[in-house]
Amino acid sequence: MSRQEIYALVDVNNCYVSCERLFNPGLDHRPVVVLSNNDGCVVARSQEAKDLGIKMGVPLFQIQDLIEQHKVEVLSSNYPLYAEMSRRFHTILGQYVAPDEQEIYSIDESFLKLTAYTQSFDLTVYAQEIRARIKQWIGLPVCIGIGRSKTEAKLANYMAKKAKRFNGVCNLAEMHSQHRDYFWSLIDVAEVWGVGRQHSKKLKQYGIHTVLDLAQCSPHRLAKAFSVLMQRTVMELQGQACIELEHAPESKKQIMASRSFGEKITELDDLKEALTKYVQDAVKRLRAEHSLCVTVIVFVQSNPFDKHLPYYSKSLSLDLEEPTDSVTVLIRISLKILERTYKPGVMYKKCGVMLTDLIAKQHYVPTLFADHEKIQSNENLMQAYEQIQQKYGKRKIAVGVCYLPDRKWSARQASLSRDYFSWDGLLRIKK
Repeated sequence: MSRQEIYALVDVNNCYVSCERLFNPGLDHRPVVVLSNNDGCVVARSQEAKDLGIKMGVPLFQIQDLIEQHKVEVLSSNYPLYAEMSRRFHTILGQYVAPDEQEIYSIDESFLKLTAYTQSFDLTVYAQEIRARIKQWIGLPVCIGIGRSKTEAKLANYMAKKAKRFNGVCNLAEMHSQHRDYFWSLIDVAEVWGVGRQHSKKLKQYGIHTVLDLAQCSPHRLAKAFSVLMQRTVMELQGQACIELEHAPESKKQIMASRSFGEKITELDDLKEALTKYVQDAVKRLRAEHSLCVTVIVFVQSNPFDKHLPYYSKSLSLDLEEPTDSVTVLIRISLKILERTYKPGVMYKKCGVMLTDLIAKQHYVPTLFADHEKIQSNENLMQAYEQIQQKYGKRKIAVGVCYLPDRKWSARQASLSRDYFSWDGLLRIKK
């Protein structure tokens, strides 16, 4: 008889807000929201902000009265800070399981496979030890859900967050079935991983309103009415693990870098500055994927919501003679495309670049007529460029003037906290 699989999902509570609070304790016990790029919409909320009724994704201008009334702290997204805290969070979790027993699911979530530890540890105690270490070492509060499948672990994590009785750890794998069924009868079916709001509407038409209703369904019946994915979800709720850990994410088929501008742009030179930065961001991800780009797409657009000005949008593509991951080559090509998309007099709100038709670098063999010396020269330049950025930060060396301060096109970040992991942002202790 095969051994029962056991999974855990470890999730940082209100991740962006928790990262900000770690370095600014004055934010504790206060309503806090973190905004998206360009300070447009709410992308993270403290529990206090949630209790005020602030919804995820709501535009900032729609809640200004609420912010002033309740003195809500508003912060711009500080992605370098969140990325470094995420790296440390996942590294700590990696100390509790073997490398093939961890799946980094998102910036603030990891699945752990705990099957091999059931005989040696009380898993609830083990999970509490993980919570305590993360809190002690990097100051982030986490909740942990444990289940017989990834879907059940995800649901257990939801329960751990919602009910204080679990003290941050909900272990559905060891919970009595009567207790589990009771809790599931109280949870809307939309909270199940993979169901969501859209599928839940159709499920409710079938009389399936709660998690318990779904767990008691026939998997084969729902496969006919929905899909194999819904069948798999039901089987996972019934304790049969169908979704394995994913260790190597699929290579991207395309990479896009784009941002809305902090103010409307009309000059071609300003667009070139912005696009130069976006290409460098895209190439960084391209190189991390160990891929080469075959086709470059550049696009520009004005504000589609401005009713007082005509809308303008244009994109053009170019197939490269030789696949490349050279930042200088890709910037030169992108700027040539931009010149062809530019139309004088338009008030531009956004531009961007897409690197597509990507191929694996290790499998590519240059043609007989390729300039092999130039290809090697570009690779040497890229390695030197990356080494300098890795040692001193990406603002120490770049193509063009895009990282100089006060650019017209820079996104609004009126309430940006420091990058506490940079030399300029290190905390200072005063005597």
